[in-house]
Amino acid sequence: MSKLRVVSIGECMIELSHSDDSHLDLAFAGDTLNTAVYLARTTRRDRIGVDYLTVIGDDPYSDAMLRMWQSEAIGTETVARVTGRHPGLYLVRNDPNGERRIFHYRSASAARLLFQEERTQALLADLPSYDCIYFSAITLSILSDEARKAFASALDKARQQGCRIAFDTNYRPSGWPDRETARATVAEFLQRADIVFPTDEDECALFGDADLNATAARYERKSGAEVIIKMGAKGCLHLRDGARIHIPVPEQITAVDTTAAGDAFNAGYLGVSLIGGSAREAAEAGHVLAAAVIRRRGAIIPREATPLLAS
Repeated sequence: MSKLRVVSIGECMIELSHSDDSHLDLAFAGDTLNTAVYLARTTRRDRIGVDYLTVIGDDPYSDAMLRMWQSEAIGTETVARVTGRHPGLYLVRNDPNGERRIFHYRSASAARLLFQEERTQALLADLPSYDCIYFSAITLSILSDEARKAFASALDKARQQGCRIAFDTNYRPSGWPDRETARATVAEFLQRADIVFPTDEDECALFGDADLNATAARYERKSGAEVIIKMGAKGCLHLRDGARIHIPVPEQITAVDTTAAGDAFNAGYLGVSLIGGSAREAAEAGHVLAAAVIRRRGAIIPREATPLLAS
């Protein structure tokens, strides 16, 4: 089997997590970056290569981000750097159940220049060379209207050449001017996706679905894609060609921090699915990886705490 090439597209930020009321731990994270890291960690490098496509600045934090990605064996030739800009940041607080509250400071983030900055515009032409392109609704939320149009056109060309498009409909209201804009944008890009990773609560908030069954029925009516609806501790629901398969989590875990659980699940799923594993095998790998992540604080757990998967 020849080596598969995957590119993850989006924004990495400075993560400041409360260790107590007056102390913060610094790390780097972001939904598509989290998935890229876990995909690179848990798959053999001779089978899947992972690149990250983004824009960062020329400040010390951007330097540290780049070193971190390279230490994780993530390709960085698709990273553009812009003089005078810097990454966004977010602060994380967790309640006793591990649920997170996130406070963003990112309006001037360098990543907002994605597909506007000259180098990343040129990178659009290279997207069809990948076997899989991964992005999220958060990626779309930081793009300008013109950048979204250019990205959509590049995805169309990539699909025509056999590239698979994986899309997480990750909905964060604070990133959008209004729900209607978010709904229309997500719906447009869903038409281009081959693998979709919705989350039940996000779908209800964005599309007004009454429950999981309504979400599943909507995807079955409108999407020809493989859809994996994430339901947290309830597992996931896999939809394909009219069939529904519920794949439960292997064990119930008390979460320390749910940050990046969905991102890790996506990585586990893609890592197994892209090399030919079944939907059940891929989902079970996703559950194992997500379970390891929620046992620790922060979006990206220590490398030694990341489980080895069968991919």
